[in-house]
Amino acid sequence: MAKTPPSSGRSARTSVWLGTKTRRSGRSGGQPSGLDRTRITDATVRLLDAEGLAKFSMRRLAAELNVTAMSVYWYVDTKDDLLELAMDAVFGELPPLPDPEAAGEDWRDQLRTLATEYRRLLVRHPWLSPLAGTFLNIGPNNLSFSRAVQRVIRRTGLPDHGLTGAISAVFQFVYGYGTIEGHFFARVADAGMTPDDYFRHAMTTFDGAPTTAEIVEESRKLMAARGGDTVAEMMDRDFTFALDLLVAGIEAMVKRG
Repeated sequence: MAKTPPSSGRSARTSVWLGTKTRRSGRSGGQPSGLDRTRITDATVRLLDAEGLAKFSMRRLAAELNVTAMSVYWYVDTKDDLLELAMDAVFGELPPLPDPEAAGEDWRDQLRTLATEYRRLLVRHPWLSPLAGTFLNIGPNNLSFSRAVQRVIRRTGLPDHGLTGAISAVFQFVYGYGTIEGHFFARVADAGMTPDDYFRHAMTTFDGAPTTAEIVEESRKLMAARGGDTVAEMMDRDFTFALDLLVAGIEAMVKRG
């Protein structure tokens, strides 16, 4: 029997969405004028987009809002609470989700739409991917997206025991692809270069290393076969083809039985 770890005296954190504490509104009780959770969350998203997760702090946020750090804590108990709110807020940027009950809609097209929008979200907000594996992700916008995914996957014809596996295959692929793509564009921005210039510079750098010459040459052949004149086109082609492979795999599993 596994031993119960010794108690640290602190209860495990759950989620800001499961909290029961109600924040007050208005200007009473010393609450700062003009501040509310929505404004704080919006500022958090802007800072995370501009400076990244590593540089984010409650003190930096307070300075952005021109208030004291204690003023922010009037609305959220912890920094983690605020990061959860920011994460769900960006899921609210998604366009209207596919309706699995709509007549004449193909599940394949709906699945591609959901996957593509999730990829765009991860690239637009590179800080989102590390948070997605940290928190419960049970905010209302995230749950709406998850429900749409589940309902579309149910329309594939897969047996019930295979539904979660199909969701994992598609959306963990998208998560990985969008995360790496987001990191790439972040490096490009830090370098002050365009994606295409950065790519050419990287390939030139590899050319100067004798130990990488063979693999670089193989990579050149693969990329030439892939096609695309720009980095964006290359990435789009790879994503589309990989997603088509996953859709074809679902179709094959349905036919198998």
